[in-house]
Amino acid sequence: MPLQVRDLDNAIPLWADLAGAEPSLINHSENHTFLLSVPGGEAFTLRVHRPDYQSVANIESELAWLEALHRQTELSIPEPVAGRNGKLLQQFRTSTGEVRQAVLFHFIAGHEPSPDSNLVDLFSVLGGYAAGLHRHAIAWKRPPGFERQAWTAASILDAGGLWGDWRVAPGVTADIHQVLDRAQQDLRRRLDAYGTAPDRYGLIHADMRLGNLLVEGDQVCLIDFDDCGLCWFGYDFAAAISFHETHKAVPALKASWLEAYQAIRPLSDEDIEALDSMVMLRRMALLAWIGSHAETSLAQTHMPGFAEGTAALAERYLRGPIWP
Repeated sequence: MPLQVRDLDNAIPLWADLAGAEPSLINHSENHTFLLSVPGGEAFTLRVHRPDYQSVANIESELAWLEALHRQTELSIPEPVAGRNGKLLQQFRTSTGEVRQAVLFHFIAGHEPSPDSNLVDLFSVLGGYAAGLHRHAIAWKRPPGFERQAWTAASILDAGGLWGDWRVAPGVTADIHQVLDRAQQDLRRRLDAYGTAPDRYGLIHADMRLGNLLVEGDQVCLIDFDDCGLCWFGYDFAAAISFHETHKAVPALKASWLEAYQAIRPLSDEDIEALDSMVMLRRMALLAWIGSHAETSLAQTHMPGFAEGTAALAERYLRGPIWP
């Protein structure tokens, strides 16, 4: 059930910065995100976590990486705010008595870029961001107790996948199921052959889609590290084209992303070839997500024709390459 503003009555007092703040809901997908405006002061965003998705240890690990990125890189990312008890992760009870986890961030101005605009320059920025994140993740010594989910072929494609089961997603007819089953078998084989060596698999953002970008003039901020985890580095490109994998502009966006990425962190031919598998894996994850999150506006927006588009992409993947 969606949270209401009144559900934050026990949350707002947990942060000294929120005295007198007036909340309003700005987004509900995995989590609820509220804008809190302090009279005569700063604005903040409050992320209230969905129950039974991320554990306390998982969220604290995400925040540990965010803090390290703030200290050690120049990337434009959200900055969490500690509560009165000095902790970044807070816990509160809603008006119905449900216990929720929440994190407060300094507000970042900006808008989500439109998929119909010229995104070539933006994908150059994203390529540089991704390379910077990956370079940091490879060198960073994770703190004791660090844990995040792994985005693997099994955790995405199995019936009990992290985002649900693509087999029961809306629009998956018997014919589409047959095509996708062939594709997922080939996908597993290719990913197994590609392997998980530390130069190609590690800690990534895992959800660098347009909806997780805030653009304000020349400033681009990457937000929402809630799905960060262990995966192939190329998956961050696949996430960047989420829901738009079949758009005619993708080849140009891929070229822009790769040029910027490799200026910071060169890739092998095998890495570049594996991007097709990353795109197919992400598309299957999104298909499962639409099925398990059918109540959200984002899922409802993309639901019509998504299974058919995924099957068409799978046919191209099986013939290979997806983009000649």
